[in-house]
Amino acid sequence: MQRSLRPFTRKWKPRLINRLELPVSCILADALLPWMTLVGRRRNIPIASLWTMAPSLFSIFYHFDLMGTSQQKIYQAADLPPVTVGKAGILKYLLEPFSVITKAQAILFTSFFDLQPHVINTFKAMLPIPIYTVGPSIPYNMPSETSPLDPNPNDDTACLHWLDKHSKASVLYVSLGSFLSMSKELIHELSEGLRASRVRFLWVARGEASSLQAACGEMGLIMPWCDQLRILSHPSVGGFLTQCGWNSAMDSIYAGVPMLTFPLFADQGHNSKLIVQDWKVGLRLNRRVGVENVVGREEISQTIKRLMDLNGEEGRELRRRAKELQGTCGRAIQAGGSTEDSISQFVTDFLQGQSNGAM
Repeated sequence: MQRSLRPFTRKWKPRLINRLELPVSCILADALLPWMTLVGRRRNIPIASLWTMAPSLFSIFYHFDLMGTSQQKIYQAADLPPVTVGKAGILKYLLEPFSVITKAQAILFTSFFDLQPHVINTFKAMLPIPIYTVGPSIPYNMPSETSPLDPNPNDDTACLHWLDKHSKASVLYVSLGSFLSMSKELIHELSEGLRASRVRFLWVARGEASSLQAACGEMGLIMPWCDQLRILSHPSVGGFLTQCGWNSAMDSIYAGVPMLTFPLFADQGHNSKLIVQDWKVGLRLNRRVGVENVVGREEISQTIKRLMDLNGEEGRELRRRAKELQGTCGRAIQAGGSTEDSISQFVTDFLQGQSNGAM
């Protein structure tokens, strides 16, 4: 993607910037688009680099990029959580931003400070540019449970009305993302495991909604799309089966919902480790031995029951931890919280030109 965009960047980006009616005062760009940092430097425009994955993953890639330099520190591979990158070209794509990351005027993490304070403090002391925690990225006008809902059946209110019919924390929300397609075998095992669990579920499956509804029966509702944050915030939702993308993890933390993790690619294995082992707000589905990206229906069924058991000690502890982490998240985005203060500090530093001598 970066390679295909570079000719456009060299030729058209400066022209587009020149044609804007108001001058560009700052560029906020995804860290995985390192050429934007170079555009900003050539145009003498301050740039803030936005890291949209876990801060701890930033640390892994940052130190990976230092290997072979005088700053190298040796780590055992077993000490690091898994990061599945597939082809070598993908690893190069993920590491390329770190060759220019400190040429930006600031780095913004879509996380909140208390989620990984040691990582944030380490980089604040290590890097020559300021670090800001600006997560979670929650819409300002996030509707409350009492907000009026549009009755249009073509939007996600059908999901919400269905959830209204069920008791508190009784529904498992299932969404394995939109980036990767699932194999037919995995879809079949997942649908059978869900049915066998006898737990009600809401499954977002974009391409297979109609066929899955017949296969899953009356215990579940299959939808091609829904507003994930609104669904997770509904009181009937008591668990989230997720592929562990960072945004999904942050949504679930914000909503206080424990997770059932099934990581598939890239940072998802790392996030699963954080969810299950570090924060202790979830369980992990284990793949069949020797079979990539497939979990057996028995494993799915039994692990769902463990997660959704409101009376069992394990289920109660997962919910207690999830609500505790939700409280920490909520305090971060309130007035005077760490995220609120960090965003305000970023704006102040930008206006006063204090960040890296250029902002």
